[in-house]
Amino acid sequence: MKIEKNKVVALSYTLYKNDEKGEVLEVCTADKPLQFVFAKEQLLPKFEENIANLEEGDDFDFVLESKEAYGEHVDDAIVDVPLEVFTMNGVVQKDILFPGSQIPMRDNTGRPITGVVVRVDEPNAVVIMDFNHPLAGIDLYFTGKVESVREATEEELTQGMNHSCDSCGGSCESGSCGEDESDCGCCGSCH
Repeated sequence: MKIEKNKVVALSYTLYKNDEKGEVLEVCTADKPLQFVFAKEQLLPKFEENIANLEEGDDFDFVLESKEAYGEHVDDAIVDVPLEVFTMNGVVQKDILFPGSQIPMRDNTGRPITGVVVRVDEPNAVVIMDFNHPLAGIDLYFTGKVESVREATEEELTQGMNHSCDSCGGSCESGSCGEDESDCGCCGSCH
């Protein structure tokens, strides 16, 4: 059976940063594969394009350039956020304000986003946050195998399914795609 719209696909793969010699970012094994319903806009479009029409047992390897994956790193996505935003019950939550801390937030339209603390500038009462996707500016090299392809059930088509593998903490980097799939960064998943 070929990978096509509304088929449930299971893939094992290794994801490398930039090319086959790059840092390993993620591994999904045959016993805990990435599983998803194909063509349900859960995965990066170019990822799906590269596996379309493959069959169970087929191997694959391809590169998604950063512009086809999570985009280029954008300097304008690094912003000063007023320190008061991190106040709860009148107290600044300093325990979460350290470089590298990923903080779930909402943009000015209410859409969930994740920001990474770059640094805290207490004299100016701001937190410098990076709202670029963690994989922005990085080419993604995938190599793997199609483990299975089958018809999706009616429930899978209407309710979707968890499309994650265990190597990324049970699902995408933030714990799950949740409300905002653009926050996810692994499994070639989310957009």
